[in-house]
Amino acid sequence: MKADLKPATRAAQALGLECDVTGAVVPPIHVSTTFARDADYELPTEHGYGRDQNPTFMQPEAVIADLEGGAAALLFASGMAACTAPFQVLRQGDHVVVPDIMYYGLPKWLRGFGADRGLDVDFVPTADLDALAAAVRPGATKLVWVESPCNPVWRVTDLAAAAEIAHAAGARLAVDSTAATPVLTRPFEHGVDLVIHAATKYLNGHSDVMAGAVVTRELDDFWERICEHRELTGPILGSFEAFLLTRGMRTLFLRVPAAARSALAIAKHFDGHAALSHVLYPGLPGHPDHAVAQRQMADGFGGMLSIRLKGGAETARRVAAACALFKPATSLGGVESLIEHRGTVEGPESLTPKDLLRLSVGIEDTGDLIADLEAALSVA
Repeated sequence: MKADLKPATRAAQALGLECDVTGAVVPPIHVSTTFARDADYELPTEHGYGRDQNPTFMQPEAVIADLEGGAAALLFASGMAACTAPFQVLRQGDHVVVPDIMYYGLPKWLRGFGADRGLDVDFVPTADLDALAAAVRPGATKLVWVESPCNPVWRVTDLAAAAEIAHAAGARLAVDSTAATPVLTRPFEHGVDLVIHAATKYLNGHSDVMAGAVVTRELDDFWERICEHRELTGPILGSFEAFLLTRGMRTLFLRVPAAARSALAIAKHFDGHAALSHVLYPGLPGHPDHAVAQRQMADGFGGMLSIRLKGGAETARRVAAACALFKPATSLGGVESLIEHRGTVEGPESLTPKDLLRLSVGIEDTGDLIADLEAALSVA
């Protein structure tokens, strides 16, 4: 497609994909696991074996790389498969720095399987740049991992400053940008080296696909190791899931701004509510990272926010159960709104406050969502 077209156009057109054989404007699904060679035993195309070269998932990879402004992207069978991939290719003894609070599955993996692999891991509040700078070890730190905004307290890390800190120590900077999406933040423009998405969430947007993505700024040796890891271990998604992911991304630039507008309105409405001790949303002026978010995020502050109940954990669980429109379910980024008591899901080792409810704001009418929360708070 023309390079001067806006990202929303490129996403809606899926980079202008059209089936060469039929002219179909909807991408086809390729279910074949293998592809025939020609009379000279050469592959006529780049497709040879479905574990790493199925054209159905190469299409959404191209879209994701384009939207992020990266050199290439790889899809994985889940967000966790994508998140762990960069750590899988590190060497024994390599030092990494990660957030103290983030999506709980990754620190659980790092403390278990990462430790078994010999990774040296420091958990620090990465939004605190002084703490981040103190944690990196020049020459020893190989990867700095941040999540921005971070799940489920929605702190925002200054990516440009974090990149400067990481690079000065000789490390790469990776960011889990699931909550921001390329609609709101393009991390490569801030010096980030790897961008990771739980594509199950906003990229797909319909709660019907499990997928993850890793995007690279450069085609370097580290990226080649990630490619080889996926090729040899095979953590890929199926053809139909890849098709659905492409379908979901075609409405990304409609869904994400709509959710962000609604989330901001909800956050403003409940900020200072008598039943709440905190509303955690980077779009609020009182949020500790509001200035960073204003500088780093465009077209909104995301569709995710959390509220903390003055009544504690039991009250929080009752509020979640009392909602009618906000469904009490895990995950985020879909067109439907969800509410979740993260402490219950994450377990006793979680650092998430036990009085916290995480809200994933969908694309329903904002007034209806506010009324739903108000009603739940009144009866709990």
